[in-house]
Amino acid sequence: MVPHLTTALTGPLLELERCFLDNATSIEAWLRQQWLDHMPPFYGSVDLRNAGFKLAPVDMNLFPGGFNNLHESFLPLCVQAAQSAVERICPDASKLLLVPENHTRNQFYLMNVARLANILGHAGLKVRIGSLLPDITEPTTLDLPDGQKLTLEPLVRKGDRLGLKDFDPCAVLLNNDLSAGVPTILKDLDSQWVIPPLHAGWTTRRKSIHFAAYDRVAESFAKMLRIDPWLINPYFGRCGKIDFHERVGEECLAAQVDATLTKIRAKYAEYGVEDQPFVIVKADAGTYGMGVMTVRDASEVTGLNRKQRNKMSVIKEGMQVSEVIIQEGVHTVEQVNGGVAEPVVYMLDKYVVGGFYRVNTERGIDENLNAPGMRFEPLAFETCCNTPDCAQAPDAAPNRFYAYGVVARLALLAASVELEETAPAELELA
Repeated sequence: MVPHLTTALTGPLLELERCFLDNATSIEAWLRQQWLDHMPPFYGSVDLRNAGFKLAPVDMNLFPGGFNNLHESFLPLCVQAAQSAVERICPDASKLLLVPENHTRNQFYLMNVARLANILGHAGLKVRIGSLLPDITEPTTLDLPDGQKLTLEPLVRKGDRLGLKDFDPCAVLLNNDLSAGVPTILKDLDSQWVIPPLHAGWTTRRKSIHFAAYDRVAESFAKMLRIDPWLINPYFGRCGKIDFHERVGEECLAAQVDATLTKIRAKYAEYGVEDQPFVIVKADAGTYGMGVMTVRDASEVTGLNRKQRNKMSVIKEGMQVSEVIIQEGVHTVEQVNGGVAEPVVYMLDKYVVGGFYRVNTERGIDENLNAPGMRFEPLAFETCCNTPDCAQAPDAAPNRFYAYGVVARLALLAASVELEETAPAELELA
């Protein structure tokens, strides 16, 4: 069953969902054509926010780490999509090396690795897990909370191939977002597929580049449907050369906050939205909800106190923040079991394979939910979110989830465009 979901749905979002339902055939045809022109990432997850008057992606993760949060009813769909993803990249693959994050103590993450390996195994691959940790010098078996066991093995580099002592895989699947940089052992693997490609990692990837690509995808999609692209797209700005400790870049940050808020206010007036507009300032690279703050007025980003500057200056792996994205904040009207909620949609290849709600009882409707107090509520879709039921109301479960799946796939398409446009020259020629 779907968890108890409370919404305060009004106006344009119901119209948007009805538009999606009425044009489902055209939407699927449009997406199918896009996938002929752009190869989808191997996998991804999208954080969505449903404000009641708009539905928009606010983050796109190319190294998703929550497969363990998907309801078990999604597994057959995951396996089918994984088969498609593998066939697209390495048709003759029988062996795959999975390289995870260096989180040997984060058992929730390790359960994600185990679930991912299980999905790929059912897709017909022999999967083993190679660790980047220097202290993994021999096969090490870890016990997981759900009774499973996970064996990490030391990586072995032979020429331009990466594997294990007795394991030469067709492809290397990264579930490590490379926030700390690209390890030498992963570079120049010229005779193997590395998926996602190295330039998808946070060493080089930037959220602002992704959302610039999403701007174009949303514009094209909205033109096809004859809707306002703002209904599915958050405004954003960017500031580089930021140093929160030294108060460098405050003027740029304040100017971008003010400009973005001004555009939001104009749209709110156009649609009669009475909520207070806000923006989210966050590191332009990185994950885990670090380096994030909610801002309602430009004056709030000048003269930050020491605690605020410390919070904003460092992200995952202790990396210093020097670039930020200023993104239109999208309120969330959804609640699950008493907590503010946002849907997270998971995809393999070009297919939506499931999702869950990120829920936080300690955060408000205009705050980042990826923070202490967060929990996940698995969703068991009563029907696949790719198959809407036009006989039901726009906000019925299969239809609400269909809308989520459409917008999530738009974000995935933007990621495809982003990766194509940021690929190193040698990859473009390959």
